[in-house]
Amino acid sequence: MKILVVDDSSTMRRIIKNTLNRLGYQDLFEAENGAQAWEVLQQNEGIDVLVTDWNMPEMNGLELVQKVRAEEKYVDMPIIMVTTEGGKGEVITALKAGVNNYIVKPFTPQVLKEKLEAVLGTSS
Repeated sequence: MKILVVDDSSTMRRIIKNTLNRLGYQDLFEAENGAQAWEVLQQNEGIDVLVTDWNMPEMNGLELVQKVRAEEKYVDMPIIMVTTEGGKGEVITALKAGVNNYIVKPFTPQVLKEKLEAVLGTSS
């Protein structure tokens, strides 16, 4: 399974990728912002899941989600938003844009595992 992790913080990308590795996911891609993430999506066929931050330069996570959802081939791609934006309004905005699940920072590896399993329809 290919997972794209998008966050402008290299530390946060590393934390998410390390957690995914411990969960058994090895085929991981990363990007610093939405514009770079879009390029990664275009250059790598078959990315299965998008895990993105909201607040990033160039193209933020919400703009990325809207761009991804506008493409027919990505319409069913599971998207998890991982962000400090924890207000009810932000969550609703993200869900309306097409996010499948939402994680508020800081989070535990267990939360990421549960949210990922929820969007993939798997459980351990």
